[in-house]
Amino acid sequence: MLRSPRLGNLFGLLGCTGLMGYALYAQYGLGLEPCPLCIFQRLAVIGLGVAFAAATLHAPAVVGRRVYGGLMLVVAAAGVGVAGRHLWLQSLPPERVPACGPGLDYMLESFPLLETLQTVLSGSGECAKVDWELLGVAMPGWVMVSVLALGGFGVWNNWRRAS
Repeated sequence: MLRSPRLGNLFGLLGCTGLMGYALYAQYGLGLEPCPLCIFQRLAVIGLGVAFAAATLHAPAVVGRRVYGGLMLVVAAAGVGVAGRHLWLQSLPPERVPACGPGLDYMLESFPLLETLQTVLSGSGECAKVDWELLGVAMPGWVMVSVLALGGFGVWNNWRRAS
């Protein structure tokens, strides 16, 4: 059992690091180019990792741990939302898949930030393609499960009574 919330936060950070390590391996080792929704899911994992890292380094008292736990909850919820949107796009029949849009780099350079966010979250054809599966579940499904588990662990770890 984890006695120290600080140690639990370190384990959460290691989990996020492992997820990002696999994402980079999938991109550069397996040649799977991330779509804009994949990149947003990565941002959620990185945000969760930053919250775990800050909580590990800071080792706050009860109120601070609750704040970190709340931050982890918000970031994990955003990650689950993006992964859920991605899974929904992947479940569409081919005739209902939206057309492919411009790349994220182009959108960030050419559009205002809010318009870029709206465009990415509405999804495009490239996000509907399933390139990778494990046990019949596509990568966004595994990201959803992982972020949900890490976020839940972060909330539990930082809101529980430390012994």
